[in-house]
This record gives sequence, structure tokens and C-alpha cells, in this order.
Amino acid sequence: MKPLVAGNWKMHKGPKATSEFFERFRTPCQTDEVTLLVFPPILSLTAARKAVDKGGIQVELGVQHIHSEVEGAYTGETSAEMAAEAGASYALVGHSERRQLFGESDADTRVRVAAALRAGLVPLLCVGETLEDRQAGRLEAVLRRQLDAVVAFPELGESLARSETPLVLAYEPVWAIGTGETATPEDASAAHGLLRESLRAAFGDQRSRSIPILYGGSVKPGNSRELLSSPDVDGVLVGGASLDPRSFAEIAGSAC
Repeated sequence: MKPLVAGNWKMHKGPKATSEFFERFRTPCQTDEVTLLVFPPILSLTAARKAVDKGGIQVELGVQHIHSEVEGAYTGETSAEMAAEAGASYALVGHSERRQLFGESDADTRVRVAAALRAGLVPLLCVGETLEDRQAGRLEAVLRRQLDAVVAFPELGESLARSETPLVLAYEPVWAIGTGETATPEDASAAHGLLRESLRAAFGDQRSRSIPILYGGSVKPGNSRELLSSPDVDGVLVGGASLDPRSFAEIAGSAC
């Protein structure tokens, strides 16, 4: 499969800064070499869509959060259908900051994955352990619990088992996000191997190999090539380093 290089801008870059980013960004790869994806803030999605279309830039766009319902009295929320209409094709689900700061549960990730699929968005499901989990030897249990909340749920699992139903996973060790700490390539491969094994148990070998698993956690130009060359690492989810167009292009270039 093609490598996928995704940038999560979190709460950075309003519409003006978003337009300026894409004016400066130069895609380093051919479209058949790598898939590029950016998750701007929801208020900047329209500006990103316009900038990408105007510049003919081969970058997919996504949203960082969606509500489970189509519409309703949910002040401050955005439905998957609204995101799709505004130009998104992906939805980030279960990011560690949503889990840690906003108390989102495994059940919340399940209904949001279902909502993304309902609206025709590709769900990018994030899973990962805290430092406390890792030190206590709970890595495998945490990853399996977070993944099984989605793939082992009967109706959703049956849909995801079909090859035409899109799904992307991202392993993001919480202790390596925004800390400057990075899992070693061996750490990343081991965690990705556990996730691949869980997918294989749920869906079979062929389907499991069609689901990309990204690594996310202090990815930078200096470590991206080594991470991307590691077994079972199909791409990267980049945080702070994706905010600079040159830095993001350099990371993308390491996947070409």
C-alpha cells in the first residue's frame, strides 16, 4: 500500500494562516507514491479546501473531531455530514487528547467511527497507551481494548470486515506526544505488530493487510525516514512538525 503522511494541526492556524501554508507548501512526491493528508481546525477547513483546489495540490483534508449524530441541539459540535459537505474526506477519531482532555471513551470512538462511515468519511482511529500503562506492562491490553471497542462490535465489525469499507489506524503512544520523546522503530513495530495481529484475528489476513497503521508521536524530519522504514509502519501522523510547510514536505519526502 502507499504510505500515508498525515498532519494534525490541532488548535493552530486560522483561515488566513491556512491559506498561507498551502501557498508555501510544495508536494515532494508523485501522487502514486504517497498519500498526503492534513487535519486543519474545523474553522479553517473551507480555507484549506479552497487553497488546495486553487493550487492543484494533491492533499486530502480531514476534520479533527465529529459528533455521532447527523444534526441536533449540540452546541459547538460538527456532524460528519457537515464535514463532508465542507470538503473533508477523513475524520480523526479517538485522538489521545480527546481521550485524555475531554474524557472520550472507547464507546465514543465506536459511534464516531460509525458516523464517519455513514457520511462517507474515512475514519482514522487513534489508539495508544499512557506512560503508566506502558510501565505496568499493559500495552497489549490497552491496544486490544481500544481496537476491539470498534472492530469487535458486531454490526460495525461486520461492515469493517468488508474490503470496500475504509479504515486507517494510528498508534500514538501518549507519552511521546508533544514531549520530544519518540518510540524507537522497534517499539513502533512491536505495537503495530500487535494491532496487525488483532486485525488479522478479527478480519482475516487479507483484509488486515489492507488497513494502514500509522505511527504518531513526536515525528520530525530527523526521525521520519527511520520510522517509515520500520516493519508494519505504513505511514505517520505528524503533530507540531506538520505546521511548517517545509518541515511537513521534508517528512512527506521521506516516504516517497
